[in-house]
Amino acid sequence: MKVVSLETKNFRNLEDSKLICDEGVNVIYGNNAQGKTNLIEAIWLFTGSKSFRNTKDNDFIRFGEKNAKIALKFKSQGRIQNASITFGEQKKVILNKEELLSSAKLTNKFCSVVFSPSHLTLISDGPMVRRKFLDNILSQLKPKYVAALNDYQKAVHQRSELLRDAKYHSDLLPLLDVFEHQAAVTASYILDTRQKFVEYMLPVIKEHYGGISKNREQIDILYEPSGNLSDFSVESIKKAYIASRSEDMITGNTSVGPHRDDLTVLINGYNARNFASQGQQRSAVLALKLGEAHTIKNFINEQPVALLDDIMSELDATRKRYILNCIKDWQVFITCCERSDLRGLNGGKLFYMKQGKFTERKSKKED
Repeated sequence: MKVVSLETKNFRNLEDSKLICDEGVNVIYGNNAQGKTNLIEAIWLFTGSKSFRNTKDNDFIRFGEKNAKIALKFKSQGRIQNASITFGEQKKVILNKEELLSSAKLTNKFCSVVFSPSHLTLISDGPMVRRKFLDNILSQLKPKYVAALNDYQKAVHQRSELLRDAKYHSDLLPLLDVFEHQAAVTASYILDTRQKFVEYMLPVIKEHYGGISKNREQIDILYEPSGNLSDFSVESIKKAYIASRSEDMITGNTSVGPHRDDLTVLINGYNARNFASQGQQRSAVLALKLGEAHTIKNFINEQPVALLDDIMSELDATRKRYILNCIKDWQVFITCCERSDLRGLNGGKLFYMKQGKFTERKSKKED
């Protein structure tokens, strides 16, 4: 899978332009707050997933403009494909001249793996970050999973609202059965999919962590559902909802389900969040992200595009060398402040970014 070109119009602070990409390495460098991450983000949005920066569609539109557009030409499935996304009053998504119902329909058409500084907290932060890690991968691979997540979130929101209202209107309680059944059906699919995917991905993650740590340490990953569920059947989940009604009515929130689950990472048998060193946590994050990339490749039989957003300067020489060796046969987009952060990379294209405008640089002379 390769990006041929990216065009932007009124997208964030980027000057309207067209980036002609190298099939190997593409380095975008320059000072902070110049637009480097915006370029990476524009590519990522064609995976059909939400922004890795937790931003809304309106944030993509340059201040003072009514709409923005990004267009991607890419090689996939043995042919050139074209996609575009227009942001405005109405979002418009087109793939190969066919309008799609939503950007989620781009799922599995264009695949990418993004590494950003925020991912370095994947171990140290709370469960939400780790759930999002799983959901982002599965959303790229399974259109059904995206739909299930949306349906589940709506059902849980309706259940929680009903619980808050039922404190004052007990006649609403019979409606809980309806929303709990809807939530349980989608929760069953989400839980089962996550569990099986973690088991599938684990051997690759172990291999990468072994490579990074030179086999001095071992990693393990456990998917931990909330609510002490005995199984992931619809009936079991419905029983968990019923058992939690009294507590949930007090808090006004649903305490059981996929939105409360966690992914526990163990280093040598100990919870990495509580006991691992910063270096071990970073090694675990790299192993997780590289495992993500190789798993996607196994699913779609193509290497996903790698997006490395300002991460190399935060890694020590050993981890930097390992990740660069792993991506040497991929198409990669790397943002950094200084080209010296990427010693050892040969070939490719250099783009200097300043105030939203990129300029291709061919000489090795420092700016």
